[in-house]
Amino acid sequence: MLSLAWPVVLTEVGWMMMGVVDTIAVGPLGPAAIGAVGTGSGIFFALMVLGIGTLFALDTFVAQGFGGGRVQECHRWLVAGLWLSVLLSVVLMVAGALCVVLLPTLGMTPEVRDLLVPYLTHLLWSVPPLLLYSVFRRYLQAMHQVKPIVIAIVAANVVNAVANWVLIYGHLGSPAFGVVGSAWATVASRVVLMMALWWVVVRSERVRPSGLHDVPFGPDFERIWRLARHGLPAAFQIMLEVGVFAAASILAARISSEASGAHQVVLQIAGFFFMVPLGLSSAAAVRVGHAVGRGDPAAARLAGWTAAVLALAVATCVATLMLVMPRLLLGIFTDDAAVLVMGSTLLAICAAFQPFDAVQGVVTGALRGLGDTTTPAVLNLAGHWLAGLPLGYVLCFTFGWGLPGLWIGLATGLALVGLSVVVVWQRRSVLPIAMVRQEATG
Repeated sequence: MLSLAWPVVLTEVGWMMMGVVDTIAVGPLGPAAIGAVGTGSGIFFALMVLGIGTLFALDTFVAQGFGGGRVQECHRWLVAGLWLSVLLSVVLMVAGALCVVLLPTLGMTPEVRDLLVPYLTHLLWSVPPLLLYSVFRRYLQAMHQVKPIVIAIVAANVVNAVANWVLIYGHLGSPAFGVVGSAWATVASRVVLMMALWWVVVRSERVRPSGLHDVPFGPDFERIWRLARHGLPAAFQIMLEVGVFAAASILAARISSEASGAHQVVLQIAGFFFMVPLGLSSAAAVRVGHAVGRGDPAAARLAGWTAAVLALAVATCVATLMLVMPRLLLGIFTDDAAVLVMGSTLLAICAAFQPFDAVQGVVTGALRGLGDTTTPAVLNLAGHWLAGLPLGYVLCFTFGWGLPGLWIGLATGLALVGLSVVVVWQRRSVLPIAMVRQEATG
């Protein structure tokens, strides 16, 4: 598990670092800039998970094909994924444009809103390269080629950091674009990611021919539909989880600029540490999928539980760090006194839900390896949107608990989801492999 997981974890950490660097880079511009960049990124990913999450279906099909020795099947799923990403790019860019139009009606403070609209507008140009990168990445990691993904993410981070420095503040003769410069830096880094992994796939085929060039590159609508049918529940599940935090970001922006800034900083910290269980989740999906592909139910169960235990150990360490040194973590992003005070309280709440969040993320990946993407989506709908967010809203605005009340509601939703998916995994992982394969391939 660790031999596959550590490069994937590094990839997830490297991916998250781009958002962390963006937030740090705009920090000197003030709490409103932090809130705008954080909220814009949250809204963007609430949209993008429809595309990225749908492409998670490649984990199931490519991993099970590779585990069963059917490499040509893996190639055909890659081509279907590329066509699906093109279709999704059109849909998501149109949806993103509509979101930009609606932003002024959401009741945000003017300081955050006036920076958020241009930031999100320019960020939408990163949709196509991001989706193409997602296809190449999921294909490569399911084929156990994970180290090139790490190299690509390191290169993209360098591009992002340098471009932020140049474009936000106007170095090397560039105009100072402010938060819009951060958006263009993100676009450039995602183009680098997409081009790097495309080159890896092409080069791998030239060095070790496996028949990829023999696969028809026209659209296979049956495969595209199967990817969409299995991927959309996974996308819906991620959309529900990311969306609830995006909704919370909008609610935080209604309190004050300082509350919005504190909320975004803590989200960046929690999101950064969540990259470890997220990487373990991808590894669990691949390992479980390989086991299902070769007809080994015991290995599938062992892979899932191994990833869950590793995630729980990581979450315990992260929770301790959040409780022991909150000011050190917050100080990386800002020295604003109000943000530091509110952020310390939020980190204590965040520490309480770390075990639940880590385990639910990993077990969801294990279920995806089995081919079950629907159950986690239903559980996320119930836990986050029917329980967690309404509770947070009531505690925040009705009972006057403010931002901590909002986060207590979010923590409650995560706890409910975490406990539920573990129960589902225990039941699903003991099904016969033949039944799992039938459900996965439909």
